[in-house]
Amino acid sequence: DEFDKMDVNDRVAIHEAMEQQTISIAKAGITTMLNTRCSVVAAANPRFGTYDDLTSTGEQMDFETTILSRFDMMFLVKDVRDPERDYNLCMHMIGLHSGEVVDNREGPLPVLELRKYISYCRDRCDPRISPEAAEVLKNHYVSIRQAMKQEKATVPITVRQLEAIVRISESLAKMELRDDVDVSHVEEALRLFTVSTLDSANKDRSNVGLDNLTEEQRADLEKAQEQIRRLVPRGGRKSKFQLHALLVQSGIDEAMAKRAIFVMMMSRELEERAAGTLQRRD
Repeated sequence: DEFDKMDVNDRVAIHEAMEQQTISIAKAGITTMLNTRCSVVAAANPRFGTYDDLTSTGEQMDFETTILSRFDMMFLVKDVRDPERDYNLCMHMIGLHSGEVVDNREGPLPVLELRKYISYCRDRCDPRISPEAAEVLKNHYVSIRQAMKQEKATVPITVRQLEAIVRISESLAKMELRDDVDVSHVEEALRLFTVSTLDSANKDRSNVGLDNLTEEQRADLEKAQEQIRRLVPRGGRKSKFQLHALLVQSGIDEAMAKRAIFVMMMSRELEERAAGTLQRRD
């Protein structure tokens, strides 16, 4: 936890553990090397404390690319304001502290049996990638590299990410006790990699959060964009701060006003000029 608070020297030392699965120790004249074959799950906070949807991910991560590239998958975990979800979470926490009895729900498999199954998969199953799956993986990797090069992604897509996709594919095959990694395993691994690392590294955030907007919020966004078009005629220019203030004065929510300006900038309908001004394209 608090991976972002790690000392600079420790960040350098963790490279060996994550890349070579070893740790070198030199204490009291004794030099030795220990194995570190284990998974690393790390959690870190954005540079400014909270995640800003209107800023690219790279500007909010205080990490070197050499460390970021060593993680197989990276997920953005956001604190979304949802009244119903917040209420349920609050009632759960209050119940825990008030001594209420919480029912433990059993899953399809008891925990003990699940541990035995995972241990059996690790020890007895060693799948290999089939030629068809290898062809799919090769084509997707080349296309991902090309796309990330054009977008100048924050997280570089290298052979490490290819190895990560292979590891995920093999893990999926192990879960099914398969001898071969087929196309379905590779496609699922690519899907997981896409919704995690590629989404985190995506610089084009013009559609960030739009898929999660309700119909009412979409209507408010369109209303804000129409108000901007009325305030800034084609070819006209206005201060970004002044434009935001005028939108708020007209009754538009402050966050929605920011989002509308940002979306129009990403679509190039508004272009940023000198002295903090925005110009609408002809």
